[in-house]
Parts: sequence; structure tokens; C-alpha cells
Amino acid sequence: MTATDRSLDLISTAAQAAADKLAHDVIAYDVSDVLSITDAFLLASAPNDRQVKAIVDEIEERLLKELGAKPVRREGDRDSRWILLDYVDIVVHVQHSEERVFYALERLWKDCPELELPADAKATRGKAEEHARLQAAEAEREPGGEWR
Repeated sequence: MTATDRSLDLISTAAQAAADKLAHDVIAYDVSDVLSITDAFLLASAPNDRQVKAIVDEIEERLLKELGAKPVRREGDRDSRWILLDYVDIVVHVQHSEERVFYALERLWKDCPELELPADAKATRGKAEEHARLQAAEAEREPGGEWR
């Protein structure tokens, strides 16, 4: 079994929306062979809680506007560290960068086929690492060595 065309459309639109809001490391997996509850997962991250929420809001708005899709469930809004959007056909995970590293969902789904994403979404790969390097370099320049 492979992800349906509807699932692929949802993933592509959600990935583009995430990229447009400057998400980091956008990736999608076809999990239809190992899970019966959904076809695909989309993973994205951001360096702060506000951006996590902005990415989720953009994904939700774009999927509704362009594909008429509403999530059946939205979880994690209170802290905005990890927000999950469940569209039944796909599940979107937008995580704070720290949660992304800690939970390492890519490790869990690495055996599943990776789905093709729009070029803008592919270009987000490595952005979290780049952001962390820039923060570390800035912290070294700041008095006291703390990020401000």
C-alpha cells in the first residue's frame, strides 16, 4: 500500500506552507505500510514557540483554502513546543527544534519511504543545524557568552 493521491496533495501543500513560514528540516514519510491510521507524516521544526505556532497556522489555513481540508484534531497548542495536526490521511508534526532533536521522529520512521516535496521544502534541510551554529557563534561574541 502507498500513500493516496489525496495524501500526497495534502503533504505537498503543507510542506510548501511550512517552507513559506521558514520552517527547518521539512521532511515527509509514507507510513501507510506500517500504520493503518494514516498514510503519511510531515515533520518540520522551528527555533522558537512563536514560529512553531505560525507554521502550524499557515499549514492549517493553506490546507483549508486550497484543498478544503480541516484537521480532525489539533494538539499541543498550549505550549507550542510540539503541535500535531491530524487530517486522518496525513499527520503533521511541527516541533520546537529542541523537541525535534530529543524525540528524533526521523529515527522511528527512517525505514519508511521518504516522500517527494516541493523544492522550497527540500531547501529547508539543514537549516536547524545552521541556525544552531549561528547562535553559538553569536553567543561567543556576546559578553558573558550568553545568547541574547
